[in-house]
Amino acid sequence: MGSFKNSVFILVLHLLEGALSDSLIQLNNNGYEGIVIAIDPNVPEDETLIQHIKDMVTDASPYLFEATEKRFYFKNVAILIPENWKTKPEYVKPKLETYKNADVLVAEPNPTGNDGPYTEQMGGCGEKGDRIYLTPDFLAGKKSRQYGPQGRAFVHEWAHLRWGVFNEYNNDQKFYLSNKRRKPVVCSEGFTGETVIQKCQGGSCVTQPCKLDRKTGLYEEGCEFIPHKDQREKASIMYSQSIDTVVEFCTEKNHNREAPNEQNKKCNHRSTWEVIQDSEDFKTTTPMTTQPPSPTFSLLQIGQRIVCLVLDKSGSMTIGNRLKRLNQAGKLFLLQTIEQGSWVGMVTFDSAAYVQSELVQINSATERDTLTKSLPTTASGGTSICSGLRSAFTVIKKKYPTDGAEIILLTDGEDNTISACFDEVKQSGAIIHTVALGPSAAQELEEMSKMTGGLQTYASDQVQNNGLVDAFAALSSGNKAVSQRSIQLESRGLTLQNSQWMNGTVTVDSTVGKDTLFLITWTTDLPQILLWDPSGNKQDGFIVDKNTKMAYLQIPDIAKIGVWKYSLQASSQTLTLTVTSRASSATLPPVTVTSKMNKDTGKFPSPMVVYVKIHQGTKPILRSKVTALIESVDGKTVTLELLDNGAGADATKDDGIYSRYFTAYDTNGRYSVKVWALGGVNTASQNASPQRNGAMYIPGWIENGEVKWNPPRPEINKDQGKQVCFSRTSSGGSFVATDVPKAPIPDLFPPCKITDLKAKIEGDNLINLTWTAPGDDYDHGRADKYIIRISTNILELRDKFNESLQVNTTDLIPNEANSEEVFVFKPETITFTNGTDLFIAIQAVDEVSLKSEISNIAQVSLFIPPEIPPEKPSPSLPCPDISINSTIPGIHILKIMWKWLGELQISLG
Repeated sequence: MGSFKNSVFILVLHLLEGALSDSLIQLNNNGYEGIVIAIDPNVPEDETLIQHIKDMVTDASPYLFEATEKRFYFKNVAILIPENWKTKPEYVKPKLETYKNADVLVAEPNPTGNDGPYTEQMGGCGEKGDRIYLTPDFLAGKKSRQYGPQGRAFVHEWAHLRWGVFNEYNNDQKFYLSNKRRKPVVCSEGFTGETVIQKCQGGSCVTQPCKLDRKTGLYEEGCEFIPHKDQREKASIMYSQSIDTVVEFCTEKNHNREAPNEQNKKCNHRSTWEVIQDSEDFKTTTPMTTQPPSPTFSLLQIGQRIVCLVLDKSGSMTIGNRLKRLNQAGKLFLLQTIEQGSWVGMVTFDSAAYVQSELVQINSATERDTLTKSLPTTASGGTSICSGLRSAFTVIKKKYPTDGAEIILLTDGEDNTISACFDEVKQSGAIIHTVALGPSAAQELEEMSKMTGGLQTYASDQVQNNGLVDAFAALSSGNKAVSQRSIQLESRGLTLQNSQWMNGTVTVDSTVGKDTLFLITWTTDLPQILLWDPSGNKQDGFIVDKNTKMAYLQIPDIAKIGVWKYSLQASSQTLTLTVTSRASSATLPPVTVTSKMNKDTGKFPSPMVVYVKIHQGTKPILRSKVTALIESVDGKTVTLELLDNGAGADATKDDGIYSRYFTAYDTNGRYSVKVWALGGVNTASQNASPQRNGAMYIPGWIENGEVKWNPPRPEINKDQGKQVCFSRTSSGGSFVATDVPKAPIPDLFPPCKITDLKAKIEGDNLINLTWTAPGDDYDHGRADKYIIRISTNILELRDKFNESLQVNTTDLIPNEANSEEVFVFKPETITFTNGTDLFIAIQAVDEVSLKSEISNIAQVSLFIPPEIPPEKPSPSLPCPDISINSTIPGIHILKIMWKWLGELQISLG
């Protein structure tokens, strides 16, 4: 029997390996299927929006097909329509499609007018993105002059999402020096245009040639490269798909490797087409010989939430008070987490299944209380998971189809027959969330949630970690408006001795406060419970359930904004405290914290990455204190501080996504992830994030020799924004570790790649380098030394790093990971003269001589400003006789001036 279970487990792990993604997209015979485009519930009802989505995808499909050399097209798309829109006969109920796994979200812009399409990318080069964001005005074609046709822009975003490529423009640095020439950041280099600046005063604007910055040799701030409307270049889509002639991605032959853009920085100066060619999509397809069909669409409308709890009550549930903990977590779910109007049923199982409650609609506290009384109170017998699932299907089918219904499956036992009902699970169309309790829970659970798009969680027997309550608290609906979802503010636990106290605070911020609940659990005796609101008023009225060993207090109306204080006293037992709430208003988005791992399975020595996204609506929350607690199946815990610094595991600085590598494996098996996020005086909410991974905003066009400016892009608020004080807790689900050797575990983790190397020239031809320090093991600890090499040829430095000239770094001692490093040197063996381009890269080495990947390549160009001769008086000259009837049009005069100034600038350069 053991060999059978091991073979099944190996099969499951094989299926689960790879990047973690909620997406339902599949590539089938060159066509992308299962694409989900969801319309946000806050978007006003507008049927034309659905047609706009169809038109965009239909136009995008042949453009994608030709751009990928006849390899890919869009086959079918599901459009998810909000529950609050009117129902129609053609709208059908979703199956596995949810807002959680939507690939594209259509939402109102924030701030108003900021309609640029963009893609959220948490990972690095070649890693799939997370979601595309579009706005109704963009889809309606109201921004086509700035971003081009909607279908073309969608292909640009699709490349971000599916293949992990990046932009080939740079909003922060629009020009660079190369071989004594000023160049715009474009790809490929053949685009034509003018470098001009628009200066406005008192409602009047004038277009002028750009002046030179004599210190840098580049153009003045605000200078733009305005492309000609008529071009000949065909690449690249990741530079500007809005240019009519652009129908291809940059290739190895025409890629601009020197341009300081994100594609070069993150993808080691490879072209977008090279990255696409390395994708699994490309490797598993061949070009089509016929034209693809047009995309098909299904219209799906979210309905009422239908949930059936399937709870293990086998004999092993008596171990470690598991049954009591199940009741505590189950009551939190039924009393607080499940949304009003939902339908809930309950099935328990041991070696057989028992219906505890048919589907009941939650309309008041009465239904919630009745359901809590159905939770199991005794445990015995074996474990038959399939029996429980089949019974749940029957319960659901009595009122509704199983398509799109949710099953919450909790089990702590082994079951070697679970794979027997995999086909039934797939055919049901139900979404199965799995909660694995304890070290012996069936190893195939992860496949159950993976195949149905459900959440997978794990809770150990370490009561103080509160893992079971956290797992159930995470099961709020992903399809409801965010204002209706339960939000976990706090989750703490502590084992107390000799009348010790567990003291702490919880911040209720202005974005939450409705339906606030404080829940305390204990393992032996009722503790002393003290709670004070922000005004110092002691809170009484806790409802005590001694049988379940829990007490809870529901705060009426909206809880007071501010810091709530609690003190719990007990002896020789473990206490936990959980606080949940909901949005205070339907019109004020709450601060939300969502977390996930980059993969379902960590195969030693490959590191895992923890991602935490903190936003208020679409606005990122910056400079929060974010901590992840990762617990192994053996109960050992590791605490990580997550960072939004654009280094190590973090892809983009200041985007509200906090990241960190995890390398502290201690055993094979399941690991749970829990996150705490705290705001405070240093936390700022920006009005908009830098949408680095999205279609380029074209500032204007040159048409018939005249610059025609587009409306200015909405300004991004770059100040500190509004300070936000908040506390949040989030479950990051679970992952499985494999191939972890027995202790002592060898050091096989190198330092992480340096991704933010910057270089600039200081006086006397000194080069100043700055970067974020990597660690001994990826972004943990301290590296042993750095290797810095330089070259005047970017490809030689990239491809022959070990043969390039090495800089003396004897005095450079690495700092602790995530510290800022600064190093200044002078090139001694390279002739560094005016116009010299120098390329620099770093490699970190740890104490066992493991080396990081080569860093991003930084570039400096030596620019020596020309001396300005002293002014000499000149004889006055008669004014040229240019009358109003002159045959020289004003535009030609301007062109002559531009040409003269350009020649002067080049001579000065």
